[in-house]
Amino acid sequence: MRGKTHIVGGIAASLALAQLYQYDPGIAMGAGVVGALVPDICHSGSKIGRKFPLLSKLVNKVFGHRTFTHSLLFFAIIAFVLDIYLSNDAIRAGFLAGLASHLLLDMATKNGIQLLYPIKFTVRLPLTAKTGGKVESIVFAALSLLSFYLGYIAFAYYL
Repeated sequence: MRGKTHIVGGIAASLALAQLYQYDPGIAMGAGVVGALVPDICHSGSKIGRKFPLLSKLVNKVFGHRTFTHSLLFFAIIAFVLDIYLSNDAIRAGFLAGLASHLLLDMATKNGIQLLYPIKFTVRLPLTAKTGGKVESIVFAALSLLSFYLGYIAFAYYL
């Protein structure tokens, strides 16, 4: 999936959690966007890869694309680190919701991800889409509408 689809997926996931757990939706949403972009640090052409080119090239050289940073192991390590260093539940939950949405969206692509890394086994959903294709555009539109709806509810309730 492209960066904009990951961003809107992170927004939708983090706003859903913000509403469910009554977190500050603005904080959760901001963290969700960051969490949704982080797994693609392994790709130098991604939004985050272009912001941190040296780190991106290093991660790609060591692990490759859609391996470690797209795995449950990475998710668990990030969750552990956030739990130790962050006391704000909205940031932690939003970030992890964004990261989880990224993994789910990339499982919906033909290339899939190595969710069980270091086990070399590609996981993809039964229905997949081409990155940048028409189906991704539909997913983007649906997630955008969902984000507006969840944002309206979350902000109205929180304020």
